[in-house]
Amino acid sequence: MNDVASARESGDARRHEAKEILAELATVRSAMVAGTPALNRLLSRVHPGYRESARNLLQYLALRRHDIRPLQIRLAALGLSSLGRAEPHVLATVETVIDVLRQLAGRRPGRKRSAPKLDFAEGRKLLDENTTALLGDATPGRSVRIMVTLPSEAAHDYLLIHKLLENGMDCMRINCAHDDPETWSSMITHLRRAEETLGRKATVVMDLAGPKLRTGPVEPGAAVVKIRPARDAFGRVVAPARVWLTSDARPEASPSFADATVPVPAEWLAELRVGDRLVLTDVRGSKRSLKIADSCADGCWAEAIRTIYIAPGTVLKCRRLKKESDVDPAVEVGVFPPAEGSLTLHSGDELVVTRDLVPGRAASYDSAGRVLTPATIGCTIAEVFDDVRSGEPIWFDDGKIGGVVERIDDERVSVRITRARVNGEKLRGDKGINLPESRLKLSAMTPQDVRDLEFVAKHADVVELSFANSARDVALLQKHLKRLGQSDLKIVLKIETRRGFENLPEMLLTAMRSPCCGVMIARGDLAVECGFERLAEVQEEILWICEAAHVPVIWATQVLESLAKDGMPSRAEITDAAMGDRAECVMLNKGPHVVSAVRVLDQILRRMQAHQTKKRAMLRELRLAHVFSESEKSAARAASQGGS
Repeated sequence: MNDVASARESGDARRHEAKEILAELATVRSAMVAGTPALNRLLSRVHPGYRESARNLLQYLALRRHDIRPLQIRLAALGLSSLGRAEPHVLATVETVIDVLRQLAGRRPGRKRSAPKLDFAEGRKLLDENTTALLGDATPGRSVRIMVTLPSEAAHDYLLIHKLLENGMDCMRINCAHDDPETWSSMITHLRRAEETLGRKATVVMDLAGPKLRTGPVEPGAAVVKIRPARDAFGRVVAPARVWLTSDARPEASPSFADATVPVPAEWLAELRVGDRLVLTDVRGSKRSLKIADSCADGCWAEAIRTIYIAPGTVLKCRRLKKESDVDPAVEVGVFPPAEGSLTLHSGDELVVTRDLVPGRAASYDSAGRVLTPATIGCTIAEVFDDVRSGEPIWFDDGKIGGVVERIDDERVSVRITRARVNGEKLRGDKGINLPESRLKLSAMTPQDVRDLEFVAKHADVVELSFANSARDVALLQKHLKRLGQSDLKIVLKIETRRGFENLPEMLLTAMRSPCCGVMIARGDLAVECGFERLAEVQEEILWICEAAHVPVIWATQVLESLAKDGMPSRAEITDAAMGDRAECVMLNKGPHVVSAVRVLDQILRRMQAHQTKKRAMLRELRLAHVFSESEKSAARAASQGGS
């Protein structure tokens, strides 16, 4: 009897809980479906193919205006969907949960509603179709596409593009910030040839450079070469330094790696023989020597077992192996480029950023070590100073150096450095500048972008809009495409600023006026703009919003970077690449080992596809479960034998 009463009480409590949740969720649903004339006008401007997707996005945004976390916990306690995977079909999900809650609450079925146009299958189908339309057909066995940014050398290296396509590249990206139309055309020609050879297709994606807010040039450093042999932990030489001697009149690149290249007179160079020893007094006044190890038509190889500093004008004398007393006429080392200039900045230093591009200078100090003149550096886009305010943060070189704007005048901005390594950080020319809290009025398209777009519109399948910050930026791109008669060209919005992230829904609704669009999470600048600690959260929100709009996402920046550049990935990079399975495409940047990176990424994505799609875990047969089962059986047998 007590069990019956207890069950009745439990049932009553369950019905009461269901009624309360039902009331809350019904209020949320009402907000989701409430239409206004403004929203209807907004939907009417969207391309017909995106009409339901745009409606789903607006309904999802309405849902996310509520903090539904407590509601999710209560739904999960009842064994119901907690709405955590509702993005592609949000209204269908909410209405299904409402129907189940009505049954649990003992209510009669509600008034028959017309079924949502986007049911569960249709939501996923739309995203798949839009992904194929934007990025091309998926590679068999892998739904996530692989995009590769080509290096300049690809214009002259057909085999590189052939290998990339052969190993799994689905999209070939050309960055218009580099090279020229002739180079881009050559890359595309190589791709078309590789497609015919391999029987595979790839989508051509071209990236408009956008406004490049970067540091100006820095005065060059000293024209001096440091030649240093390799040493072990005890300071003993384990390998001599390799020095390439070449003609100062017609210098030739070294045939293999060289620690230093030194130009000398051609006539003197031609007389050098293997075993000759070159003696000199380096720029520090230290007596040093080099030994000739090889001689060829283009130059000579020399070896050094002690550290040497050589500058233009350093005198070299040759001592013959068999005639130690004979000394050939002395020659002077020719001119070679000075070292790249840089400013070393520490936390607390002042840095003056100027409106012009006069080469920057390091700080100067008096005899007591006090600053006489602070370090200075220019900026490529002077008009940003009109939008900067005191107290706003500023970052340099992908966030390696941080500071705060202190003073602003007509010609310069004074920055107090607040973030740098303990021993100082070097700032060079042509490094990125980020002003995450400044309301910059820069257009996403520069005059050069407008010119480049003419080539892109004719030759590319997809155009990427860099530094997309507002719906106005997206509309400007669409306006130029219409002018060029290419309104149907597919577009991708690169989200790489805080403003771009904050304006993403509005930009998406504008982009959806075009027949086909996508989004790239440009994680490099985005991390600097939003804060590295927020990057994971920000990219997650972008994935949610885009899935609700059925818009494919490209996961970009520093994916398997160590592998592409150095041939060996880090453990963190492998995990990061696996997380890219949440997007519809993963982008690799250029590097000497990029073909290997494509091959590894292909394998990672294929494996992850068996475990997860978007944020839904796929419960495939788990091998570990079988291993554990066998262990259980073995333990049981052992216990049985022990008991007997």
